[in-house]
Amino acid sequence: MEGHSSIIIAVFSTSSGNGKTITAINLAAGLAEEGYRTCLVDLDLQFGDVMGYLDLVSDYTIADAQRAILRDEQHFKIDDYLTEYKCGEASFAVLPPPREINDAYQINVEAVAKIIRSMRGFNFIVLDLTAVFSTLNLAMLDLSTVINYVGVMDFLPAVKNYKVGYDTLLRFDYEESKICLVENMTDQDRYIKSRDVERLLGTKIYHHLPSDYQAVTYSIRMGKPLMYCMPLSPLTQSYWQLVGRYTNRSKQSRAALQYEEQKTGRKKILSWLFGDDDWHTANNTK
Repeated sequence: MEGHSSIIIAVFSTSSGNGKTITAINLAAGLAEEGYRTCLVDLDLQFGDVMGYLDLVSDYTIADAQRAILRDEQHFKIDDYLTEYKCGEASFAVLPPPREINDAYQINVEAVAKIIRSMRGFNFIVLDLTAVFSTLNLAMLDLSTVINYVGVMDFLPAVKNYKVGYDTLLRFDYEESKICLVENMTDQDRYIKSRDVERLLGTKIYHHLPSDYQAVTYSIRMGKPLMYCMPLSPLTQSYWQLVGRYTNRSKQSRAALQYEEQKTGRKKILSWLFGDDDWHTANNTK
């Protein structure tokens, strides 16, 4: 990462359906609300979901950015190819994947690395990677400051894949301190317990994310990160804790804090105007 001042968080997994993209989106949203200039890069080049989850449409993708940087690197400006996601006062940039599968096959690893390095104006860059040890993913893991390694340990094949992935990361000489093990859906009633997984891995899990299927479904339907539409969800609060660990800060969402103030009697003017129920609903849907 020579000459690069941004903190790069690579969100990685070895299995699909582990909540990798939801995690990447909410990390970006939380970092943005904390005031950091943040860019979310969807590197699932063939089947990326970030734009769909956020209900965004863009004229430009990483394929356009690659063509531009290979044509004239000296005058390349990454901001010309980014799409802004904005909700209230918070916003973050998104670099979409190619629209066409054919374009995905044309993506060059060295060009993507140059694009990421050009994002010097961002405090944080969040990379949503695919669940495979590809040449592109390995290059991005090399560039990253933190590897946010997500897994759902709900049955034996998933645990096996997670361990194989972790052992592979160590075999590639990534430092243990760089790899943050994040277990998703930890509160499900299941036979395999977190402590058993930790014994198998030989290390502690860095962070546990609870399950909240209804909140995630609502978030996707609204086209908003959990941080912005479901502030009281236990999963949202756990994402805030994870953001706090990466920024060395501790923070709850504004909406959650407002709701707590209402419960203790310190109600805002809008609460008085709308009534408690309407104000609570407004905070959960804005």
